[in-house]
Amino acid sequence: MTPEFVTSIGKETIEVILMVSAPVLIAGMAVGLAVSIFQAVTQIQEMTLTFVPKIIVVFVVLLALSPWMMEIMINFTQKIFTEIPLYARG
Repeated sequence: MTPEFVTSIGKETIEVILMVSAPVLIAGMAVGLAVSIFQAVTQIQEMTLTFVPKIIVVFVVLLALSPWMMEIMINFTQKIFTEIPLYARG
């Protein structure tokens, strides 16, 4: 295995991680920002108000996008497993 080969595998792994995690993180950040603005405007400083909407949105996004996420991860895993002979030769 050459350093370029290992680097390309690492790069592709990071891309898959970002593609799978980005929608959930972006949704959580958007809801967190909206709740923070709401709390600043209304001066309600309830701690549970920040967590409950985020948890609900994250679960909804996970449920909605789980087939797509699984497809991305399965394709990546299949590619890695089918290329194992190339890894052993290098």
